[in-house]
Amino acid sequence: MSKATDIRVVGAKLYFLPIQNRVPLKFGAEITTSVTCARACLVVADAQGRSAVGWGETPLSVQWVWPSRLAYEPRLTALKEFCRRLAEAWAGLEASGHPMEIGHDFQEQVLPKLLAAFNGPRSGEQVPWLAALVCCSAFDLALHDAYGQLVGRPVYETYCSEFMNRDLAAFLEPAASASVSFRGKFPADFLVASRPDRLRAWHLVGGLDLLESEERTGGEPDDGYPVLLADWIQRDGLKCLKVKLRGNDAAWDYQRLVNVGHIAIASEVEWLTADFNCTVNDPAYVNEMLDRLRDEHPRLHGMVLYVEQPFAYELDQHRIDVHSVSARKPLFLDESAHDWRMVKLGRELGWSGVALKTCKTQTGALLSACWARAHGMALMVQDLTNPMLA
Repeated sequence: MSKATDIRVVGAKLYFLPIQNRVPLKFGAEITTSVTCARACLVVADAQGRSAVGWGETPLSVQWVWPSRLAYEPRLTALKEFCRRLAEAWAGLEASGHPMEIGHDFQEQVLPKLLAAFNGPRSGEQVPWLAALVCCSAFDLALHDAYGQLVGRPVYETYCSEFMNRDLAAFLEPAASASVSFRGKFPADFLVASRPDRLRAWHLVGGLDLLESEERTGGEPDDGYPVLLADWIQRDGLKCLKVKLRGNDAAWDYQRLVNVGHIAIASEVEWLTADFNCTVNDPAYVNEMLDRLRDEHPRLHGMVLYVEQPFAYELDQHRIDVHSVSARKPLFLDESAHDWRMVKLGRELGWSGVALKTCKTQTGALLSACWARAHGMALMVQDLTNPMLA
């Protein structure tokens, strides 16, 4: 069955916008000083001939989507070229329906073939699936935006049976051990009915961010914005800090968390989190740090609300049992949460929550949210580093 509100893509445009970081940002093993944003524009039309324009944007965060020893420029060049291939594919797409349906089918049927064809003739490293999803996300976001514009409703009000042709059972499968059914359910059933107007913001503390005055080198920007962490906390009234750690230097990681924690306590910050960005190989690394923090700094241990993505993001290739970590603190998938299938696998391995990111597509984020919420997993929404429209 089709609906009068079904759309199809009739045009696509792509733009690249260079962004320079104010200060270097270190996460995982790499440092980023700039980023290129991919901005997509899609034109959609319905069967009645009405049309609308939608916009989407994502940073091509090379170091995050494609961690590698390969130089930055070849990776960025490859991602930009893949975005161009995506623009052609979206412009030529013949599918019609609701954005959830078009976006899902594109990711299931078109994107894997595009990536395989792109990687086929490449010598050396292949473009990862995470990178392909991020490149695709700008177009997927534009699709959802355009649909809301065409039907004249906030797009979040359209994730229901009034506008969608398929229920969630067409997209998702519950865990075998769960008494969950997606038949007759739609994304709206898993969204909050009344949107909160205020949320706690998390301030990212990068691996190179200055904590104390004696760390100044004289080269810091003098533009009226803070440089030291305590000044950021005071200026913005921060209550939550996300601390980037190395994952391969236990002494440094522990001391960094303690140092940030002492500033947090002095500044009346309430919550901390530790983010390793896929750099840890063994759960014992995280467990030992958490246990030491519990024994030596119990207040700081209590302030750690959750731990984020310590282990390699290819869950299907690195099936590490993480129940020992999630028994200590809630453990959230980030890079690994490509789609609901990876969320399902993560749950089996012991992960307790999911970080939802629309830079892995609005469609995918919503489906992952529905699957996770139906199975009692905790959710959080990011991103902390997206500039401008993104």
